[in-house]
Amino acid sequence: MAGLLSGLAGLGLDNLENVDIFGTDKKDEKSSAAKEPVKVEEKDLIYEKSYRCPVCDKEFSAKIMKTGKAKLIGTDWDLRPKYEGIDAMKYDVLLCNRCGYAALNRFFAHVTTGQAKLIKENISKAVKLTNYEGEVYTYEQAEERFKLCLANAVVKRARASEKAYICLRSAWLLRGYQESEEGKDKAAELKEEEENYLVNAYNGFVEARQSESFPICGMDEVTVDYLVAELAVHLKKFDVASKLVQSILTSVNANARMKDKARDLKERIVAEMRK
Repeated sequence: MAGLLSGLAGLGLDNLENVDIFGTDKKDEKSSAAKEPVKVEEKDLIYEKSYRCPVCDKEFSAKIMKTGKAKLIGTDWDLRPKYEGIDAMKYDVLLCNRCGYAALNRFFAHVTTGQAKLIKENISKAVKLTNYEGEVYTYEQAEERFKLCLANAVVKRARASEKAYICLRSAWLLRGYQESEEGKDKAAELKEEEENYLVNAYNGFVEARQSESFPICGMDEVTVDYLVAELAVHLKKFDVASKLVQSILTSVNANARMKDKARDLKERIVAEMRK
């Protein structure tokens, strides 16, 4: 049977008369299938964004994660989000490189005149800022930024909830640090620091629940109760955890998913108490 391209010899293309017209495509398909999936790189998931500092009124830029592009792959027991190819916590602090004011992204713009004065007097006059070079923030740089963030929160007399939230996210950063190549040689030290931040996060949220109105740090009462219960279990404060879990299970505001999580936590509390 003549090939589909027979007759091309008269056009000087006799070498193509008997070619398998799908052979090249199949080969390309096999070659394409054999290729490894493209690895997501951290530098491709961030960008530089300009901000105006509410303390010194100067413009500065910071590296920010592209939230719409980063793929969420799961959460830890204390609600820490985990993304493919990037640790979101490394880009959670905004730091003005002019005056040293630093805060979590959600709190950055909210500074009173009195707080700005306290920051200028206690931070701006003395701080010696690092020049953060490179395409991405290293964990060491991110940790430094978080420490400045917490120092600013203390100086400006922030609410307990803000300081607790900074401590919680600092703990998340240090956990990511431990999981990275950067932190392998100092995992024990980082773990100890993480635990210290978790203790302070727990104490801060307990205080905030008693003195502040909801939502707290963008979380409703049920979510805060669940988070505090998880932290309480981690710190072996089982009586506190049990009361909070029970309040979630009987709450008319808790959805089915949260009640399922509370039931699972209740089982873990029982298991932990038997140890």
